[in-house]
Amino acid sequence: MGGYLPGQSINKGSKKDNLKDKKVNDNLAKIKHKIVVMSGKGGVGKSTVATNLAFSLSQHGYEVGLMDVDINGPDIAKMLGIEDERLMPVDGGIAPVIVPPHLKVISMAFLLQDRDTPIIWRGPLKMGAIKQFIGDVKWGELDYLIIDLPPGTGDEPLSVAQLIPGGYALIVTTPQDVALLDSRKAVNFAKTLKMPIIGILENMSGLICPYCKKKIDLFKTGGGFKASLDLSVPFLGKIPIDPKIVDSGDNGKPFILYNPKSKSAKEFNDIIGKIEDFVNKKKR
Repeated sequence: MGGYLPGQSINKGSKKDNLKDKKVNDNLAKIKHKIVVMSGKGGVGKSTVATNLAFSLSQHGYEVGLMDVDINGPDIAKMLGIEDERLMPVDGGIAPVIVPPHLKVISMAFLLQDRDTPIIWRGPLKMGAIKQFIGDVKWGELDYLIIDLPPGTGDEPLSVAQLIPGGYALIVTTPQDVALLDSRKAVNFAKTLKMPIIGILENMSGLICPYCKKKIDLFKTGGGFKASLDLSVPFLGKIPIDPKIVDSGDNGKPFILYNPKSKSAKEFNDIIGKIEDFVNKKKR
């Protein structure tokens, strides 16, 4: 695990590199569907979406892995209430952290002694860490591997696209024009790398006033749908703003587990259905 910690280097050497490539390929062969959750810019709730989608899939009975590839800002562990967990070696690899019912998680957060420690790495170090996340972790047989990327189209998205051929892209945006401009770049990034796009998900789409019960479009609405039409990619749905989503993330409790009857939870489940339809069509 030496390549993970700040100040330490990734293993080098052609034989070791070849061994790591074999581990990566062997692990990927056991994973049916790889879904990369992307956003063109930060602050759109991408990690929240990735966490709740992965947890929802596990609730549907699938074996799911959740890989937090945001090396500099790993948030997944906190959102699931497992930030105090540490990774353990097992059978020549690393055991992921288990979240019942069927979720396995890997994150840089499990490897930091101090949560305030910054990760000051250039691209090659990040590439090496991502390769170890894929190849050294004992994922086992998975139906889905959900990969939470940092925002943008830089080192981590490119590394994942190179290391995980056959992955699908899911784009998260918010309705305002600035976010949509960057989400279009994410869509074109995926198209350039020939990653099939499951669709665009519009997050933070309207707030229901707790007092008057009227809908307030804080960040506009409908922009994600329009972008999907313009770019000829599917539209997955809208997740409304819900203060309970913020509370659940801060408290380490998956939103859909504790708020199953909410409108947002129902939207998440509808999106799961669309993901299932997409991957099933790809199998034919």
